[in-house]
Amino acid sequence: MITLDRFALSSFNAFLTDLKVLVKIRLSISVVFSAVAGYLLAASPFSLYDLFFLASGGMALVSASNAFNQVIERALDAKMQRTRMRPLVTERMSVSFAMVVAVSLTLLGTAMLFVLNFKTAFFGLLSVLIYVAAYTPLKTKTPLSVFVGAIPGAIPFMLGWVGATNQFGIEAGTLFMIQFFWQFPHFWALGWILHEDYERGGFRMLPTGDRDRKTAFQIVVYALWTIVTSIVPVFGFTGALQLSVYGALVIFILGIYMLVPAFKLFQTLEVRYAKSLMLRSVIYLTLIQIIYVLDRFFIL
Repeated sequence: MITLDRFALSSFNAFLTDLKVLVKIRLSISVVFSAVAGYLLAASPFSLYDLFFLASGGMALVSASNAFNQVIERALDAKMQRTRMRPLVTERMSVSFAMVVAVSLTLLGTAMLFVLNFKTAFFGLLSVLIYVAAYTPLKTKTPLSVFVGAIPGAIPFMLGWVGATNQFGIEAGTLFMIQFFWQFPHFWALGWILHEDYERGGFRMLPTGDRDRKTAFQIVVYALWTIVTSIVPVFGFTGALQLSVYGALVIFILGIYMLVPAFKLFQTLEVRYAKSLMLRSVIYLTLIQIIYVLDRFFIL
């Protein structure tokens, strides 16, 4: 009996692990973090009820996007080192079950965001549709897929604002643009690191198709645009979205921190600088969202 219980527990834990891989749980959590930051920038008064539905609905929709993606790309995932052990590739999980998970999470997430307001549910569902129906199939056809994928990738930060205010104006648009431009240095750095693996899967992720100086130059340009859009609110023309001079200065310093490996990558074309850029871009986005929230409540 003890042996059976241990076997059942082990099987259940393995199932949970595969489920986490299917929905990319860590990525989903990071996306929800952006949405929560956007909500905190706009909420007045603050509501734990709304925050719960925003975070839970956002988590469900991001998880659904990831599950749909793995269903569609399972044959390509089998060709790449980093994805060949995913549950759908190894058939530890059936495609039909993964589809039930993806569809259920889509319906649940949309319903939860609808509790906040229609616009939040609309943008949340739109992010799933663009990610699954446009970005995913384009990845094997054109490097422009990254531009398409940057749209759903940029929605979470502004989704929080829309969830809190039921308005999509210059404030939400600014938050969208910050995360939109951020996608390029981050994902092109990842594409640089995993270039050979992506080629095995047939994915065309780098703008020129190769790890060359033109690609590195574009990484630098978009890193600069990310910094610029991040400090735009300090100039006072982004409505209720404001940033103090102190907050802008800290964000600018963080931007330089992110920009250094981008310039080094342009100079040397060495993979180690792409790795550094990818890590620093994650640190940058996380910290500037925290700075925005702290700036609103405490004024740095």
